[in-house]
Amino acid sequence: MIAAALFLIALLDHATGDLPFQHLYYLPIIYAAIRFGRRGGLVAALAAVVLYHLANPRPFHLRHTEGDVVQIILFFAVGVIAAKLAGDAERMRLLSLTDDLTGLHNLRSFEQRLAAFVNESRAAKTPLSLLVLDLDRLKSLNDKFGHLAGAEAVRTVGRLIADNIPPDAVACRYGGDEFVVALPRHAAEQAARVAEVLRQAVQDVRPTLAGRAFPAGALSISVGVAGRTVRGRVRAAREGEELFRAADRALYRAKRQGRNRVYVSHD
Repeated sequence: MIAAALFLIALLDHATGDLPFQHLYYLPIIYAAIRFGRRGGLVAALAAVVLYHLANPRPFHLRHTEGDVVQIILFFAVGVIAAKLAGDAERMRLLSLTDDLTGLHNLRSFEQRLAAFVNESRAAKTPLSLLVLDLDRLKSLNDKFGHLAGAEAVRTVGRLIADNIPPDAVACRYGGDEFVVALPRHAAEQAARVAEVLRQAVQDVRPTLAGRAFPAGALSISVGVAGRTVRGRVRAAREGEELFRAADRALYRAKRQGRNRVYVSHD
């Protein structure tokens, strides 16, 4: 599509002579930069330069005026600047959806994804499960080693979650040391296996927190699991809230049973 647009603009540029239709080349250059980044913008700019020469006899015969040189420079400048602005906008979009401590989804992004999972579960009649988990005895860690150690412990758990959940799962830190993971197309029993993998990964890690090396077992998590196939016509947000509450109640049961364990909701 970009190549076709450039070619059509070149035909128009050639047919109209000295009329300033060469400025239309900017449009496909900008689109290519937005769609494909800096490389796409530069390739489109180079194609525009070639077509500009073919469409105009003066630069084609290497008799460039000052205006021709400026035009060629502008083709490349527009490609580079458009790519940078598009890249900056994408980075800002990702930052607006990301938790700054762990790199997981933030709550707003998670709620949007969870609503989509609820609708998918209802339409396809597939199960949806949530894991709600938190770090055991974080206050004791903060009191003994400082809040920097506690923050790095939370970051470590976030990284282990990201590394150990299925590709289609979505994880979020919604509180200080509190996380939730949505597992589409996972029944509660399957989700419990994912939870156990996470629990074991955290128990096995040997973290360095605030410059101090800790042994395996220094960190642990408790996990509540709830799953169901969504039915009926209840709003997606409400279904998500009910599933979260069931998983949260399961988390507290895991805590009461001694921490460092997985509990599956039977609500």
